[in-house]
Amino acid sequence: MVPLPARRALLAAARGLAGSRRVPRHHAPAAARPCSGAGDEPEAEGRSRGSALLRHLLLKLRATGPVTVAEYMREALTNPGQGYYTRRGGVGESGDFVTSPEISQVFGELIGIWCISEWMATGKPKAFQLVELGPGRGSLTDDILRVFSQLASLLSKCDVSIHLVEVSPKLSEIQALMLTGGKVQSNPEDNSAYMKGVSKTGIPIFWYRDIQDVPPGYSFYLAHEFFDALPIHKFQRTEKGWREVLVDIDPDVPDQLRFVLSPSGTPATENFIQPEETRDHVEVCPEAGVIIQKLACRIEKDGGAALVADYGHDGTKTDTFRGFQNHKLHDVLRAPGTADLTADVDFSYLRKMTQGRTATLGPIKQREFLKNMGIDLRLQVLLQNSRDTATQEQLLHSYDMLMNPKKMGDRFNFFALVPHHRVAHPDKKDKPESKAPLPPVAGFGELLLK
Repeated sequence: MVPLPARRALLAAARGLAGSRRVPRHHAPAAARPCSGAGDEPEAEGRSRGSALLRHLLLKLRATGPVTVAEYMREALTNPGQGYYTRRGGVGESGDFVTSPEISQVFGELIGIWCISEWMATGKPKAFQLVELGPGRGSLTDDILRVFSQLASLLSKCDVSIHLVEVSPKLSEIQALMLTGGKVQSNPEDNSAYMKGVSKTGIPIFWYRDIQDVPPGYSFYLAHEFFDALPIHKFQRTEKGWREVLVDIDPDVPDQLRFVLSPSGTPATENFIQPEETRDHVEVCPEAGVIIQKLACRIEKDGGAALVADYGHDGTKTDTFRGFQNHKLHDVLRAPGTADLTADVDFSYLRKMTQGRTATLGPIKQREFLKNMGIDLRLQVLLQNSRDTATQEQLLHSYDMLMNPKKMGDRFNFFALVPHHRVAHPDKKDKPESKAPLPPVAGFGELLLK
């Protein structure tokens, strides 16, 4: 149980936030595909960009032969000249998908309360960093900063800073505008950050291209719809053993791409397929494993926690690779660079890649996590403070999008990394009576606000 003063403070936050900003941002299509990129552009420009990247890939394939799905994804999403994320910026109805923070302010507010709850449960360290991977438009961080502002008295003796890991120049501009009003300094001296600024509430914000550039220290790491866009390797079980799925030119249609199987095993099949694997089709994301290892090492050394929210499964699904364009499914091999590419996150793989350095919690469904965080209470506060029917209907619509099992409620999962001592006491055989009860990790157990 969260200590009584903490519970009172968090309850006050839930009430005090009411009406503190525009109530839900906009309606979101039911087929929303969350991640962190995309945007609107002229249709002709999108077609020409798709053609340019396709020509580049065709030349590459003719010169080198088939490439892995991971290499194809990397080109399609982050090619410096024509990649989906590097050229486009913007999430929402005018883009190719919409994210939970874009649907309702409540989502980000509850994540902010999660951070503060964990900070309090671990003894209120004198400083903490909020680190977000792939921040999209910055909406999630914006909502969290508003919670921090509401709880300024609670955080008055804590040195808080924001650290955003973003590879897209376009998206970092959008984030800077939302979070600082555009008042940023590019290429600050003596700093691994490529940009820095100060939030509208006075909190320093830094931008980085890689997580390894973020300074060490007690941190909360957020990865909201980040891992699902990292490149995957795909594997198929055959009569001759495991073969990797590759991308090649279609010989029948020379300007189109197709999937093929490697004629023999590849280094990836040797390294990523486990002997006990029972599925016939497997997707593995090595980059996700590397990032989780980095997070686990940092949390083990410096404390804090990581919270991952994404499409995913616990080692049960097979073929989940798909594309999204204009809120609709899109052929992953058609017009590369014009659509978002994504694959479900394998949380069992992330758990394994912590290598026991941290404890893990989840995955649990989004609706369960948000309910544990008090979303129903927050909704009632907003409804009571709204004066018109249209706003109330929008609040209910947004709540339904986030919580309905057929929409986002069951499609998204929450997964956390926390220090071992956060969930289990050190062995105290000599004085077992000295063990005080540990407060539950917010979201993965009910956050009691009574």
